[in-house]
Amino acid sequence: MQHIDLELEGDYVELNQLLKLCGLCDSGGAGKALVASGAVRVDGALESRKTAKIRAGQVVALGDVEVRVHAGPAP
Repeated sequence: MQHIDLELEGDYVELNQLLKLCGLCDSGGAGKALVASGAVRVDGALESRKTAKIRAGQVVALGDVEVRVHAGPAP
């Protein structure tokens, strides 16, 4: 399994944008399609909300790729 660490720049990132930022899809629209297809899990549970707010401490999985979300530096 491939692991990616993503550092947040704010309080959260929308799921479809996270997929784009990590290079798992080409655009936010493609990210929405991946979520709609039932291929994305958040903290082990199937996630169907395309713009779900993903916060620090959560883990997003797509196929054999796991994205761990971390808090960014304090302002």
